[in-house]
Amino acid sequence: MDIIITAVIVGVVGIAIGYLISNSLQKKKASSILSEAEKSAANIIKEAKAEGESKKKDKILQAKEKFIELKSEHEKVILGRDKKIAEAEKRTRDKESQVSSELAKNKKLNKDLEEKVRDYDYRTEFLDKKQEEIEKLHQSKVKQLEVISGLSAEEAKQQLVESLKESAKTDAMALIQDTIEEAKLTAQQEAKKIVINTIQRIGTEEAIDNCVSVFNLESDDVKGRIIGREGRNIRAIEAATGVEIIVDDTPEAIILSCFDAVRREVARLSLHKLVTDGRIHPARIEEVVKKTRKQIDEEIIDIGKRTVIDLGIHGLNPELIKVVGRMKYRSSYGQNLLQHSREVAKLCGVMAAELGLNPKLAKRAGLLHDIGKVPETETEIPHAILGMQWAEKYGEKPEVCNAIGAHHDEVEMTSLLSPIIQVCDAISGARPGARRQVLDSYIQRLKDLEDIAFGFPGVKKAYAIQAGRELRVIVESEKVTDEKASNLSFEISQKIQTDMTYPGQVKITVIRETRAVNVAK
Repeated sequence: MDIIITAVIVGVVGIAIGYLISNSLQKKKASSILSEAEKSAANIIKEAKAEGESKKKDKILQAKEKFIELKSEHEKVILGRDKKIAEAEKRTRDKESQVSSELAKNKKLNKDLEEKVRDYDYRTEFLDKKQEEIEKLHQSKVKQLEVISGLSAEEAKQQLVESLKESAKTDAMALIQDTIEEAKLTAQQEAKKIVINTIQRIGTEEAIDNCVSVFNLESDDVKGRIIGREGRNIRAIEAATGVEIIVDDTPEAIILSCFDAVRREVARLSLHKLVTDGRIHPARIEEVVKKTRKQIDEEIIDIGKRTVIDLGIHGLNPELIKVVGRMKYRSSYGQNLLQHSREVAKLCGVMAAELGLNPKLAKRAGLLHDIGKVPETETEIPHAILGMQWAEKYGEKPEVCNAIGAHHDEVEMTSLLSPIIQVCDAISGARPGARRQVLDSYIQRLKDLEDIAFGFPGVKKAYAIQAGRELRVIVESEKVTDEKASNLSFEISQKIQTDMTYPGQVKITVIRETRAVNVAK
């Protein structure tokens, strides 16, 4: 189309030019040029038409190909959709057939269930009738037996229960005893071995500290100087030290009384300095007491340092070292606290080594387990909890803190170190001679042990021996058999366990013997 337009324009231009030339030049020349232009235009138009026809044919061919391609894709989509519809119809038919088969099966099951329900109702009714008949028959038989035996059903039942109870009790006692012995065969042997080895390897002094100290004098003349004019010197000493000074008729001695051993020691050393110096008056007393208190504080720190060095404990907080030193001037049940703590530390180290644990950590916990007993001010907190709080405050490990807090079961044990501390503390405290015990309460405890044994039938004699740690019971052989002797030992142990409070454990030994005596004449 563009070629045709171009040809027309060229023709028009040619005509215009011819026209101009004809007007200005020669008409002949213009006509020839015009004829040539017309021929050229005709040729161009012809070529343009031919080219247009060719392009038209190409476009038509391309349009047909595109139509065929789109038609093919459309047919594919339609075929895919038909296929999906067919599959969905097939699934639907399968579901319908499955549902119909399930319905048929359910109908059959319902029918079977109805038949079973009817059968069950029939059987239940039949069993109820049989039960009634059996009950009537049982009652008649019981009445016959009551008539024959002369006992009512309750009396016979009671006798049977009593006999079975006695038999079951004997069997249970034997079973319990066998179970206990079997459990002890392995655990108790190893535990005893470790504890005994530990005790045998530790030797300690038996230290008993009192609440009074005796200060010896060279002569009774010094007593008057200590008392002073109108008692001013003795009042000054008591006010400065917090210790009661008792001056009596005891020759060449005065008594210092105070529950705090540190204050007692300060008073003793101060008196020694004052008596040695000879100058005894209130101002001098205050000066000497102040210097002595400072000296005791330094000595406490020095004792704590020597103790931790002797035990091989490192990295202890200075405040805890000071607390360890103060334990020298504190007693518990008459047992020096520092000696007790050193002993427990050594026991813990040995026992931990035997069990494959860390002996250094065990020694550390053993030394610190009673630090709560030496507070500078009075407190209502139990000493185990107070000691645990101090250990936590001064950066001790959680195992050590728990062992301190749990050695009297104040908190729950969380590591193997805790029971070791508890056991070693008991070993140190229960050692003969370690602690004082009031004589009256001790004798009463032994008497209570013997009285418990005499409360059982067949007991002839009972003796509490081994400082109340063993009870020997002699029974009458005619009344107590060998089997009952074993049961009696168990029953006495349970009675003691529930009715008495005692340290450690009590061993009950029941002795039964038969003697046959004849005299040859």
